[in-house]
Amino acid sequence: MKKSVLFFMLVSGLSFSQQKNVKITDLLPKTEDSNFPLISYAENPLVENKINTFLQVNELEYVPNSGPNPFKLVSTGTTSYSNYIYFYSWEKIETPKNILSIAMDGEASGAYPENFAKWVNFDLRTGNLINAEDLFNPNAAKTIENLIRKQIKKEINDFLVQLKSEKNPSEEVQDQIGIYEECFTDYTLDGIQYYFAKDKIRFIAGRCSNHAMRALDDLGNHELEFTYKELEKYWSPYAKNLLSGSDTIEKTSFRNKLYKGKIDGKYPITVLVSRLYPADNSSETSSFNAEYWYDKNKKLIKWDGKMKGNHISITENDHYDEAARQWIPRAFVEAEMKGNKISGTWQDYKTKKYLSIELEEL
Repeated sequence: MKKSVLFFMLVSGLSFSQQKNVKITDLLPKTEDSNFPLISYAENPLVENKINTFLQVNELEYVPNSGPNPFKLVSTGTTSYSNYIYFYSWEKIETPKNILSIAMDGEASGAYPENFAKWVNFDLRTGNLINAEDLFNPNAAKTIENLIRKQIKKEINDFLVQLKSEKNPSEEVQDQIGIYEECFTDYTLDGIQYYFAKDKIRFIAGRCSNHAMRALDDLGNHELEFTYKELEKYWSPYAKNLLSGSDTIEKTSFRNKLYKGKIDGKYPITVLVSRLYPADNSSETSSFNAEYWYDKNKKLIKWDGKMKGNHISITENDHYDEAARQWIPRAFVEAEMKGNKISGTWQDYKTKKYLSIELEEL
């Protein structure tokens, strides 16, 4: 019990002023459609570089310092998703010492315009994105997901009771009932947004309606919160050290990590693992997406990877052949992960020549 009290005294006693060395300004060139955060952290330049690299590659598809306008792709609709993306504002959230949480909002235009809000959370000790899956003990993740789903379902069911209590429901109300009765609620930690506040964590799940029915959706996004104390028994060792202000850093998952290394021992590259689709158990194969770039030319190249145990297999595609209706590969990577290092071969698809590849987590 004493340990519990001490832990939460430490969390609540951490002052936001302890982050005074973390500064956020606007990435230039700033316009009304391009308000994007740029982090300065003189105390730890590596952390500063990792956070800015992740944000700009992940959100703008832009490698830092690769051209005069970081917003060129998103502002012209020439991203890999062919979307126009506008960033309207950002906000730094008050958090415990080791954490940087940023809220961003904007608009994405594909087939139709859609406003968005998103939250990103970084570990200021390492510069790594904080993954929700790493915050909880493996055997507690399902429990947390069930707690989240239970609250979402209660909010929806309570509103359905209210709607169905009307004696002569209008067509609009009947449409609303249809929206909420069919609402997706099976959110996982990988599929829900969240951010850290001073003494609680807040989860944000997507709304029940699609774009066409949005005007009828009175509930909107589902926002749930838990105090750090409520979740104490579920935290992983990593989360406990993160929240208590400890400098002890536990190992976290492969997802959303940056790696630095070389191909053939002489071509420096940087890799960002952008998405991980884990297998149900360690004996099965997980898949992941990544982007890498040669540090010299800074052009993003996509990887589609698979991981089984410590073995990694990657396909690097070159272009899509319309006649053959398939992707034509450029190269294949076969490698092993040992600790924070990845070693293996990069094979050219055309020449069949093998080159070494060596990577280490930044």
